[in-house]
Amino acid sequence: MRAPVHLPVPTVTVDDLPQPLPGEITLLDVREQVEWDHGHIDGATHLPLMELVARVDEVPSGRVVVVCKVGARSAQATAYLSQQGHDVVNLDGGMLEWAAAGRPMVSATGRPPQVV
Repeated sequence: MRAPVHLPVPTVTVDDLPQPLPGEITLLDVREQVEWDHGHIDGATHLPLMELVARVDEVPSGRVVVVCKVGARSAQATAYLSQQGHDVVNLDGGMLEWAAAGRPMVSATGRPPQVV
């Protein structure tokens, strides 16, 4: 039996993404609820990684940039969604790089947004 072939996950950096994002790009945040509540990208779709397979029909159509805290969970989600035929790319560095670049975020806690 052969070992599975792992293809590289399509990836972009924060610097690769125009600001503001064009309407044809959707952000999919796969972090847990508490992470999302503390700070996320306004307009992003929230779908925790652990729920992705069961809720894959909720993934937006079109070009999707997948994001998590550092890029590891979003890479897993990107690989899975790509296998399902979605047009997806992983955001390298995740929310930490997004915040470090000074990109806008919002919070659901009533406090200033932060990446946790």
